[in-house]
Amino acid sequence: MAFSIVPHGSDPEESMLAEINVTPLVDVMLVLLIIFMIAAPMLHPGIEVQLPEAEAKSLPLRVENPLVLTVHENGLVYVQSEPVHPSQLVERLLPILEARGDDSLFLKADQRLPYGSIMEVLDLLNQGGIEQVGLVTEPKGKQR
Repeated sequence: MAFSIVPHGSDPEESMLAEINVTPLVDVMLVLLIIFMIAAPMLHPGIEVQLPEAEAKSLPLRVENPLVLTVHENGLVYVQSEPVHPSQLVERLLPILEARGDDSLFLKADQRLPYGSIMEVLDLLNQGGIEQVGLVTEPKGKQR
């Protein structure tokens, strides 16, 4: 029920209080919410690399935002999207893993890298006590 103040001696029809209609605003906000809910999972941190294809089944994700280590085609190593020198890799990863309360990470390596480069990174992780490493691949036959 809307109340209006009518000055003495004036017509009540002419002095109605205007109210803001919030229905269009709510509609726009709901549409934006749906768009962001759909688009958010498509955004993933890290550096784009050409992943090898495999028929392996996916591992269930135990954490919502997994820690991703990327080895680019040129040999650069990235933690999420930040470049890290291999000599400082373990020193940078251990505090992050401790803060997350999870000791696992995912390794994305470009398929054009030599096998030895990937093994060097895995060896560094193993020497630092990081043993739960998931290797990320593309499903066979997936269009890029």
